[in-house]
Amino acid sequence: MEMRGFLLFWSVLSVTVAALSLGPSFAHTLESLPRLMKWSPALWRETTVFNAQFQLFLLIGAPLDIAAIVCPAVLVWMLRDEASAFWFLLAATLLYALALVLWTVLVKPANDILATWTPGPIPENFDTVRLRWETGHMAVTAAKVLGFISLCFGLLGVRHG
Repeated sequence: MEMRGFLLFWSVLSVTVAALSLGPSFAHTLESLPRLMKWSPALWRETTVFNAQFQLFLLIGAPLDIAAIVCPAVLVWMLRDEASAFWFLLAATLLYALALVLWTVLVKPANDILATWTPGPIPENFDTVRLRWETGHMAVTAAKVLGFISLCFGLLGVRHG
């Protein structure tokens, strides 16, 4: 495959993977306000912790999150001599990496606690864990949105001649 075709392939792949990674995070953010303000603790726990509601977020989302770092990183290397694209693509790569770090630091500890919950009385630490889980997803989404925007600007800066 010629370089131009290879660049087009990685560009489309990167945008697709980045969008698919952003989608579930954005969905979490869209549903967070009612989950925080209107849902009862019992409903929140039932839908979040039990019945494997978020199983596919792990099985499909986690590989997408890794690929959303790797794919733009390949573009960074391919376009290292094009300053108009390079810096935006590097920012996109780093912002998607930051999103994964934020998930690891903010959401995973909450997930670890949620994994210990069982049916019965609402745990005493419910409000703290719920707030950390919801706001952690919001922080992840913010990093991914900025990363996606950077990726788009980077690809718009590629010279096609």
